[in-house]
Amino acid sequence: MHDPYASLRSPDFRRILLSYATATIAREAQIVVVGWQIYAQTGDPLTLGLIGLAEALPFIGVALYAGHVADRVTRRSIAMAGTFGLMLSAIALLLFTLAGFTSVWPVYLVIFLSGIARSFTRPAVTALSAEVVDREIYPNAVTWRSSTWQFAAILGPALGGLAYGFVGAEGAYFGVSVLLAFSVAAIATVKHRVMPVAAGDVPMRESLTIGIRFLVKDPVMLGAMTLDLFAVLFGGAVALLPAFAKMLEVGPQGLGVLRAAPAAGSILIGVWLAHRPPMKRAGVTLFSVVSIFGLLMIAFALSRNFWLSFFILVASGMADNVSVIIRGTLLQTRTPAEMLGRVSSVNQIFIGASNEIGAFESGVAARLLGIIPSVIFGGVMTLVVVGVIAMTAPRLRELRGL
Repeated sequence: MHDPYASLRSPDFRRILLSYATATIAREAQIVVVGWQIYAQTGDPLTLGLIGLAEALPFIGVALYAGHVADRVTRRSIAMAGTFGLMLSAIALLLFTLAGFTSVWPVYLVIFLSGIARSFTRPAVTALSAEVVDREIYPNAVTWRSSTWQFAAILGPALGGLAYGFVGAEGAYFGVSVLLAFSVAAIATVKHRVMPVAAGDVPMRESLTIGIRFLVKDPVMLGAMTLDLFAVLFGGAVALLPAFAKMLEVGPQGLGVLRAAPAAGSILIGVWLAHRPPMKRAGVTLFSVVSIFGLLMIAFALSRNFWLSFFILVASGMADNVSVIIRGTLLQTRTPAEMLGRVSSVNQIFIGASNEIGAFESGVAARLLGIIPSVIFGGVMTLVVVGVIAMTAPRLRELRGL
């Protein structure tokens, strides 16, 4: 019998989810506040893209070293330290706002530093999850972790938009700081079994590249991550949502709702998948949902109605989360425990390049082509990417059970 709540029966996994959710709520709320602040001050879509670039550069730049550390140091300690760094970043944004900053560059600096903290936190949390649940229920744990993230990503933007609209940026940043402090406390209570660590006599340079070599030798994982990288790199419109909220005349509260819409769809499909047996045709499903995602981005660009735009983003979240669950399950079931930190760090390079660099690409494309044409172009390019990867990665296309 399939047990949809198998991983949730672990108290320590629930504590990880609580910390993960709280930190995600805080970060997503902060993104809404920062985006609205900067766009209101500059009116330039490129400045929205620069937010993503400021976070992506350190996030990607130290990812391999972060994975190396995650395979040698207690993963709970790394997760605590990284979350504490995010809390300090939120406090810095609060202080800048109270000081009445007029330049956006101090904000970019804080986002840059928070990217370093996130780079260490993500592989540590991924690997820590594997230390509190049994390997045979990793797919279930990945599904619930993804759904938890999506639930938090619903609540976070909505709270960020409402807080900005009703108590101002200062109150919003204060709330973000409190949530991150709670996240640090929650992860500190996790009791985990220490998994095998990487050999200490391996030279650092070799250790840093082990994750890359492992991934390159696995055409299924490489194909899945490459597909996600380029699809999200071109197809994401989330970075431009402040501009769409302006066009739809819905203010920061509407921006929060739009920002939460993809996560709403993601959690709906995630909970449904958690109650379903494992996928039987994962490869075909992956290519199908990424194609649907590209088509939905084109539809979103053409929409001129707030609620239609909202439901299109909900549907895009459903498609995206199926891809996330497939990729996350492949990562945890095909990677040895002692390499999970380093392979996760390579995965986060793909994620960071697609999300944060994708945000920068969206800003540049919007400056050159216009906001609406740039999103249409991105959706078309997503469909092109699906076709290319489908032809060049036959083992991924033919993948059946996870």
